[in-house]
Amino acid sequence: MIKLDIVNRVAERTGVPKMKAEQAVDALFHSMKEALARGERIELRGFGVFVVKPRKRGVGRNPRTGEEVAIPSGKTIRFKPGKELQAHGFDTEHGNHDDHDIHDTESPDASAADSPAGGPGADAPGRTPDNL
Repeated sequence: MIKLDIVNRVAERTGVPKMKAEQAVDALFHSMKEALARGERIELRGFGVFVVKPRKRGVGRNPRTGEEVAIPSGKTIRFKPGKELQAHGFDTEHGNHDDHDIHDTESPDASAADSPAGGPGADAPGRTPDNL
């Protein structure tokens, strides 16, 4: 699902014009981005919680040369699904992790066949419609 799909669903379910639905979705995402940038927790009952967590500095490796590279400390955004999402199979019981990256919520069985050739991410470096 992409932002356009969300806008279309909001317009369908509320009966508002698509332009107004797009403005509402943009305002929601903008507010969420600002809150997360300030380090605030976003709790959406029944859906889940977004939190900003510190990320430790570490050492990685350049895959081409094998050379060690310092990874600076920083922040990351984590998402923990709420009870209603957990009831739909989005569980937090994966290994030792209580929280998951936002990207971990993507469906693992989404296939390239579901995405059009010019779909989202097709123009991103290293991504083709075959490996979306």
